Amino acid sequence: MNRPSVAITGIGAISALGTGTSAQLSALREGRSGIGRLAHLPLPSPELWFGEVKASNADLATLAGVDAERSRTVLLGLIAAREALQDAGFGPGADIDLLSASTVGGMDRSEAFATGWMAGGADGIDRAVGHAVGDHAHQLARHLGLRGRVTTLSTACSSSANALMLGAWLIRSGRAEVVLAGGTDALCRFTTEGFRALSAMDTAPCRPFSADRGGMNLGEGAAYLVLERSDRAEARGRTPLAWLAGAANTNDAHHQTATSPEGEGPFQAMREALADAGLPAEQVDLINAHGTGTDNNDGTEQVAMERLFATVPPFVSTKSATGHTLAAAGALEAVFSVLCMRHDLIPANLRFGAPIEGLRSAPNTAPRTASVRTVLSTSFGFGGNDSALVLTATP
Repeated sequence: MNRPSVAITGIGAISALGTGTSAQLSALREGRSGIGRLAHLPLPSPELWFGEVKASNADLATLAGVDAERSRTVLLGLIAAREALQDAGFGPGADIDLLSASTVGGMDRSEAFATGWMAGGADGIDRAVGHAVGDHAHQLARHLGLRGRVTTLSTACSSSANALMLGAWLIRSGRAEVVLAGGTDALCRFTTEGFRALSAMDTAPCRPFSADRGGMNLGEGAAYLVLERSDRAEARGRTPLAWLAGAANTNDAHHQTATSPEGEGPFQAMREALADAGLPAEQVDLINAHGTGTDNNDGTEQVAMERLFATVPPFVSTKSATGHTLAAAGALEAVFSVLCMRHDLIPANLRFGAPIEGLRSAPNTAPRTASVRTVLSTSFGFGGNDSALVLTATP
């Protein structure tokens, strides 16, 4: 018995590249980066570069149609999620499940309260109410009028890729009709100081997969995709944008923050995702790589790709344009994958210098037009939580 095909019928995104999927597509076509110095957020990191969304909280609240007295994580999520629902033809009150990923939740607001609290004050204690990572998902569901289940996923950098994977499983198993899956994360001091403590932050714009890479640039943003059975989409007159054909999650259990030198977890995740999709490695036209710009990630991920592919297909890290958006990254890059398939685009891996010594492949370094029918999109998180998605232009 053939399993149901999972159609993608709506996409929405906001990142340092702009607001909405059209802005993402324009930047990818132009090979433009959104990474720069902070302009709107008061983080004490003047020496670092970030993929900051170019808007204040007040600006985002206006776009989201709510007041500014809420987490930036929620504001970003509302903008992207509403675009995805509208793209799929759904209005308020829809019976849709929400699977939303985040790592910081409302921490951007609770940090402001904590500073005063540690000094002996209690002003702004209401800011701490939304601190819990799951609170953002309930706020999204309430403001969007969604009446299905609400679930939060937090598996570090693989979070929203896992949300998409879970959404596909719910649909295929008959446990859900329509799923809105994705993730949202705002820049905050906690993540900035954490990655700085790990010596994982580059003091220049990041250079993924380059021999001279110096670490990551943190970013922020949100992205959501509407998933539903393809026959259901066709019954309501919607033509799918793409299909989520396969997915896999593995764990190499090597280290708290690093992947194994041979890239065992990433290798298994990519191999099993292709097997889940029933596709050979040779059919992949583009790898939307995790590519954080850190020494460990890029080296081990590329080793894994070279293990899996006799000839590595074109691969890029779009984090060179957006920064690492943490829990939003998997969904944001899934949106990019859909855009690449629909517009025959292979985007650029920006600022690449020279290949990593001992490896035989190198990323694509300039935007170009090519037929893209199958994309392998990867997301690898702390603790070895490794996920891969296979997205296709046809079922």
